[in-house]
Amino acid sequence: MRADRQRLDKWLWFARFAKTRSLAARLIEDGFVRVNGQRADAPSKAVAVGDVITVAAQHVTAAVRVVDLGARRGPAPEARLLYADLSAESPAGVPPDEAG
Repeated sequence: MRADRQRLDKWLWFARFAKTRSLAARLIEDGFVRVNGQRADAPSKAVAVGDVITVAAQHVTAAVRVVDLGARRGPAPEARLLYADLSAESPAGVPPDEAG
């Protein structure tokens, strides 16, 4: 795989959307993950910086933009640096504290 891309299951695991890489793969295979609005068809799908990933978990749906590709599964503060949370923004794309 190219250096500017990473497997989707690996990125979800690094970003702590799944406890294990196999659980990340299962989320993808069961149809709970979209990349740029398209349902991800395989755990090996390549993602790049700027892609929008939507994960529909049991109790919450998260929409995030890939900011960085991980090199390891680190602590939660490090994992949060891999993405920008889009669900925290207003519909106009302006953070809620700046809308008005």
